[in-house]
Amino acid sequence: MSAHAVDYVLRAAIASGILPPTATRPAQDTRPWPVVLLTGLGAWLAALPLLGVVGLLLGDLISRSVGPYVVGALVLAAALVVLRSRELPLFVEQLAVPALLVGGGSLAFGLFRDLPAQAAAALLALVALGFAAAIPRPWLRVLLGAAAAVLATFACLPDRWRLFEHADLMRFGVAWHASVALWLLAGLVQREVLIDGARARAAAALESLSAGWLLATLAGLAWWSGMSFLVGATLGGGLAGEVARELGTRSGAGGNAVALPSLSLLLTLAAAFWLARAWPTLRRPWCAAVAAVLLGLAWFMPALGAVLLALAACVGTQRWRLAGAAALAAAWIVGSFYYQLNWPLADKAAVLVGAAALLAALAWWAPRSPVAGDTPRTAPSVLTRAAQAGIAVTALAVLAVANLGIWQKEDLIAHGQPVYVELAPVDPRSLMQGDFMRLNFRVLGGLQTQLDGLLSAQRPRVVVRLDERGVATVLRLDTGAPLGPAELRVELSPKDGRWVFVSDAWFFKEGEAARWAPAKYGEFRVGSDGRALLVGLRGADLQPL
Repeated sequence: MSAHAVDYVLRAAIASGILPPTATRPAQDTRPWPVVLLTGLGAWLAALPLLGVVGLLLGDLISRSVGPYVVGALVLAAALVVLRSRELPLFVEQLAVPALLVGGGSLAFGLFRDLPAQAAAALLALVALGFAAAIPRPWLRVLLGAAAAVLATFACLPDRWRLFEHADLMRFGVAWHASVALWLLAGLVQREVLIDGARARAAAALESLSAGWLLATLAGLAWWSGMSFLVGATLGGGLAGEVARELGTRSGAGGNAVALPSLSLLLTLAAAFWLARAWPTLRRPWCAAVAAVLLGLAWFMPALGAVLLALAACVGTQRWRLAGAAALAAAWIVGSFYYQLNWPLADKAAVLVGAAALLAALAWWAPRSPVAGDTPRTAPSVLTRAAQAGIAVTALAVLAVANLGIWQKEDLIAHGQPVYVELAPVDPRSLMQGDFMRLNFRVLGGLQTQLDGLLSAQRPRVVVRLDERGVATVLRLDTGAPLGPAELRVELSPKDGRWVFVSDAWFFKEGEAARWAPAKYGEFRVGSDGRALLVGLRGADLQPL
């Protein structure tokens, strides 16, 4: 908030009697952020060796009986005293942060050693909340609020939580929904109980704490929904991708098939009513139609409803930065719908394209719909010729780029040299995952160690030799030397931080898993420039599948 906005709020609070006439605007921290960053970095570099020495001296004590509690309590108390000091140099403040982490870590070691995991996580969440209330540092309160949200969520999980057990994943999602409910309750307390000037400090502390709580909750809901579309192709599906597949392949099991979508739908409906109540201008037919589209999406995406409710609450209270974070989480969750493998890909595409078409139609209709109480207005003027030409050129450019890529692939399939590469053994339990097959080619071998960590402005290439059947054997990395008989270059592709042989997956029509299960070779088309394309799979005798 700018200084002028703060002065306006201060004058309004004094005029309404919330603050006394002598109230003044607090002094702002005018230190440049590069100075703060460099000072913090220097403090951390100075603290880490010191903490290592302390750990060596007290390591034996920490591993015994009450040792973790004694060390944790002493370190936390020292950090609290330092952070509560009014005139605190920045370097000393940053030194106290590692001490806070060490004290909390020591306390966590003892609690998780002596108590059930849920009880330990719950106690640590209370400790984080207590420190957030006691430390007059807004940025630390945000971090402690996020830590408290994560700990409180894990306190709701079973003692022996198994990541890919369907029931535990569902419970994990319910726990994050409960975290959203607690954030809404904190906002209600702040608005209804801490509204007077006497409790302004408590309201400010709760604001910072709840901001961190919400950010962690949004991240948790996005993680629970799974990897988002295109992000998985760039960074790799990873753990969140596996969670999405597990939820997708089993989402029809049990009462959760109706309970979680129903909860998501109800929360989206609550978000629509919240915004309509906060902003009367949204009580219009096209806004109701947008809400209907979001309700449909929320039914298919169980995590979307809670995020939309958080987004509506942030927008309604003009917390724009938190609203941006909630909007980003909502976009992530919509993208994760791609990985729900219990749906055919064509059906998922139809749902998203239909929703996009409806929203586009509503965007066209919205400026033309009248508002109750407003004077009649004419429709917006027709776009200028320059704008129309720009839209047409952009559309043609998109079509040209897409069709050029298609033509290049078709040309490579038609004129590329056929090459067959042997598949390496894979775990048959993870060979088939929905509508694609995970592949691993027996080609790179010892070259993989040379490729791992290789940074290059251009994609590396390998030299392969073909036998009389066209089966490739990788010989070496390409250095530009002339090729021998029956040799050709093949360009590698980046995947999950490594270089792989063209592709690591084969996509096929759903229901054809048995057809592709006997695959022993990958069939490629390779161009003269080394570009390769996976066009099929072959059996043990190179027979087409």
